[in-house]
Amino acid sequence: MEWILQSDRLGFRKITKEDFNNLCVFLQDIEVMYAWDHAFSDEEVSEWIDKNLNRYEQDSFSYFAAIEKETGKFIGVIGPMIDSIEGVSYIEIAYILDKAFWGKGYAIEGAEACMKYAFNELKAEKVIAQIRPDNLASCKVAEKIGMKIEGEFMKHYLGRDILHLIYSRSKT
Repeated sequence: MEWILQSDRLGFRKITKEDFNNLCVFLQDIEVMYAWDHAFSDEEVSEWIDKNLNRYEQDSFSYFAAIEKETGKFIGVIGPMIDSIEGVSYIEIAYILDKAFWGKGYAIEGAEACMKYAFNELKAEKVIAQIRPDNLASCKVAEKIGMKIEGEFMKHYLGRDILHLIYSRSKT
């Protein structure tokens, strides 16, 4: 397998349409997707894949499939992507893991690898993460990779405004 990037235990590659069943395992799990306030339908998973394939075309990066190198298991998606907050574009790091792989340090390891990729390969000067304040596990991941809260904003999603913290880290 040729990886886009690697960490000690993970290899990262672009998502493909063939990943549909692997993605459904966690995108359709409300416990995993509570920060989105709903689990995805089959149609929403397909749309999510298409959105990321479009990001690869436009930006050359987005969520990557995170694969456990030792077993070949698809553990989730982690990656840098361009997002806009109040009209300003940023490179952000985002992560969604299958709950079978929670608590093993994979989110921290993968987010750190993707942050280094954003700084070194994408030439980002600053990387952010948008996290709901009640998503304590994601807040801890951001803090463990050296991010600090720099502000907050209301993200409009599914007809609602939802408070998000903006974590960031600058290139050192």
